Amino acid sequence: MRAASAALTPLADALALLLRHAAPVAPRSVPLARSAGHIAATSLTFPQDIPAGLTALRDGFAVEAAQISGASPYAPVTLPHAPAWVEAGERLPPGTDAILAAEGLEHRSAVADVGPGEGTRAAGEDFSEGDALLTAGERIEPRHLLGLAAAGLFEVAIREARIRLVVTGAPDVLSPTLSAMIARAGGIAETVTVPDDAERIAHAILADGADAVFVLGGTGFGRSDRSAEGLAQAGRVVAHGLALRPGETAGIGDAGDRPVLLLPGRPDAALATVLALGRPLVAALTSAVEAAPRAGRTARKITSTVGLAEIVFVRVQGTDIEPLGGADLALRRLIEADGIVLVPPEREGYPAGSLVEVVPL
Repeated sequence: MRAASAALTPLADALALLLRHAAPVAPRSVPLARSAGHIAATSLTFPQDIPAGLTALRDGFAVEAAQISGASPYAPVTLPHAPAWVEAGERLPPGTDAILAAEGLEHRSAVADVGPGEGTRAAGEDFSEGDALLTAGERIEPRHLLGLAAAGLFEVAIREARIRLVVTGAPDVLSPTLSAMIARAGGIAETVTVPDDAERIAHAILADGADAVFVLGGTGFGRSDRSAEGLAQAGRVVAHGLALRPGETAGIGDAGDRPVLLLPGRPDAALATVLALGRPLVAALTSAVEAAPRAGRTARKITSTVGLAEIVFVRVQGTDIEPLGGADLALRRLIEADGIVLVPPEREGYPAGSLVEVVPL
């Protein structure tokens, strides 16, 4: 393991350099049913009140409540004309303001009364004109689809970053997880597997159809590590070796105007690098507004090395934050994590009981 050193690029500097070419991608429209999980490209508001007028909540007769006040089987009230039958969701006829159940009418006589507005929904009670549907940069959740459909929208404009995930060497156990993390961040991953060969890696980096490239594996200094060399052939290496633990052998660069992120092949280091650099890159490409971290108190002490930004994987249990570990974390522990705590380079960690921010995985 490399020690903290002035030769390692600070995480904040690396992130700024990586995002220099991360311009938001162009919006595109997708059917409403396929929009969940994507990042909204524009803000949307309701164009009108929903419902537009007084609407039935259940099937029944549309009546004026004042006309049948006090009606009962022992004191029926004869109506001047037969009331109209309405189905749930239909507008009430003018001059009516309540729904009388079917058993409340015998011939033209009401045998039950209702209060004004009973069985109805008022105009604008669901949504008012101008209410926010979506904010640009917000993740579209399944719950949003109900409002979007109610507003009569069949398509939604999204921004979706195309990330090419270049996997070097074998075996590959990480690409499914990384692809899912990219999708959750608002991107779509295309996985390409290449051998540990600089020329093949460079070719994969330069291939058309990607807004950014993640190269997985081969970032170290061993005899078969060729990712940095491949990036140098395709474009340029801006930094190789980051003050990030785990993830010291990660790198950043660009090929033309395409950002490139070099991910270590070790699972803990790869995930840490994606969380610290990859997810902010996807957010920049999609103009996503990232969710605010959760706060909680550490169940145990967290230790860290001064000079390195350190990612500690944690498990959230109510308001308690259980540290699982960082570098060299065994897979059985890593898959228990549902968040991370980023310890800044100027800190030695956090004592037990410290209030910390947790970034969800």
